[in-house]
Order: sequence, then C-alpha cells, then structure tokens
Amino acid sequence: MPLSQNQKDRIMDTFVYALLSILTLSMLYPFYYVLILSFNKGTDSLLGGVYLWPRTLTFENYARFLEDPHWYRAFLVTVMRTLSGTALGVLFTCLVAYGLSHRDLLFRKGYFTVIIFAMYFSGGLIPYYVVLRSVGLLNTFGVYIIPSMLSTFFLLIAISFFREIPSELKESAHMDGASELVIFYRIILPVSTPLIATMSLFMGVGQWNSWLDSAYFVQSEGLRTLAFRMMEVINKSNAPADAIAVANSASAGVTSYSLQVAAMVVSIAPIVCVYPFLQRFFIQGIMLGSVKG
Repeated sequence: MPLSQNQKDRIMDTFVYALLSILTLSMLYPFYYVLILSFNKGTDSLLGGVYLWPRTLTFENYARFLEDPHWYRAFLVTVMRTLSGTALGVLFTCLVAYGLSHRDLLFRKGYFTVIIFAMYFSGGLIPYYVVLRSVGLLNTFGVYIIPSMLSTFFLLIAISFFREIPSELKESAHMDGASELVIFYRIILPVSTPLIATMSLFMGVGQWNSWLDSAYFVQSEGLRTLAFRMMEVINKSNAPADAIAVANSASAGVTSYSLQVAAMVVSIAPIVCVYPFLQRFFIQGIMLGSVKG
C-alpha cells in the first residue's frame, strides 16, 4: 500500500532529525572529550579508555597550569584588552560607518576606494612593525587597542545597516535641532543593537584569542596576554625537560598533553559563557547589514 503524504513527511522528518543529531554529536563531542581529559589524571589518560567521564578525577592539571606567577597579570591584561578594545572598536567603526552612510558625503567614492584597497592589500609584517615603532606603540598597551579600532569588514556591514534605518528618524531629529552626534548616540545606536552585538562578539573573540601581537610587538612581561601565556605553556610542555621535572610531573599525574587540554579549556570557557547572551542578535545583525549594497 502506498504511503500517504503525512507518512512520507514523518519519515523524512525522522531522517532529518537523526542526521542532525549525529552531526551535532560529532561536533560537540571533541569539545566534551577535551573537557573530561582536562579533569582526568594525565598519566591515566595515556592508558586510553576515557570517553564519557574522567576515570581518575583530578584538578592537578589546572593547578599546574595556574601556578605561573605571571598568569593573573596576563588574565587582567587580556580582560582589559578585550573590554576596551571591543568597546572602542565598535564605537569608532560605527562612527566612521555612520558618516560614510550619508550618500551626499563629499569624496565618498574616494573613501570607499581606500577602504576596499585596505581590505585586499597589506604592507606586510615588517612595514607594520616600522609604523608601530614610528608612532610609539611598541611595548605599550595601546598596541593592542589602537590598530584594531577600525574594522574594514564590519565597516561595510555597518554602512549597509545604517542605510536601512528610515531617514524620517534623522529628519525629524534635525527639525528639533539635534546635531549629528546627538542623532548618532540617541537614535542610531539604540536601534542598532543587533549590529552592535554581532560586532562585539567577533571583535571580543578576536581580542581574547590574539597572541601574535603580544609575541611580536611587546617585550614587557607585564603586558603579556592570556593567549600568549597559554602558548608558552603548550610550548614548554612540548619542549624537552630534565629528569627531575619529568619525575615531579609524573608523580603528580600531569603530562604535557594534560596541560595542553587544560589550556584549551581555559581559553574557550569565557567565550562559551558569553556567546549564548549574544546569539539571538548574531544572525539578525549580519542579515540586516547585508540586505543592500
């Protein structure tokens, strides 16, 4: 007997949900596996067979990872960098985008030419280093913030987003005597929450995970970032160690790989905690900024 349309739909829905469930598990399990290994004794993990939960629960991996006296300073620098860099980056990018969203702006095509050229072409690491040195940003906290205050990618998205805002809002504010800055802060920004949330998420993740600038442009140990310290831990765990150090680590059940997975968990935990609060704005912010060119 042939199947009805409802039965076909149910079979197809079952197949789709089963496939999506398998794909979801295949993507989430590696993160879960790293998490349980970080709480498992390192020497015990070498024996294998740890799949669903820690077989020998321990916090020694994290204790060994956090015992570096420079760790707390690096964490503070990274938090300050992420907060200030994200806030200034979003603000400055939105300010520039708001100005460029005006179709009657003088030399508007010239500005866009410079922006597009900067997106596709770069001077390279050495010229960039020379520029940073000439403006006095090397080995300063500003080297983390000032170069990233303008994102050309989000600049184009913000321009398209601001064009979608009804012009009647700005015209009515102009009739009431409001200046452009007042319109920007009192009208434009409050209705741009999806865009701001999306930009904040991407810029914040970029600031949190960045370590190359700390390695290349900073020499002061007090300005090292969290990501740079974690790279140090991973590199030290992979480097040859003397017999005493190996014996001490083995006695505590810590291995180089267990240190690495603990570093991974520490690096992604803040982002995982923040992302659910911004997720509902993510797709909306990207789509609204890409409707028109």
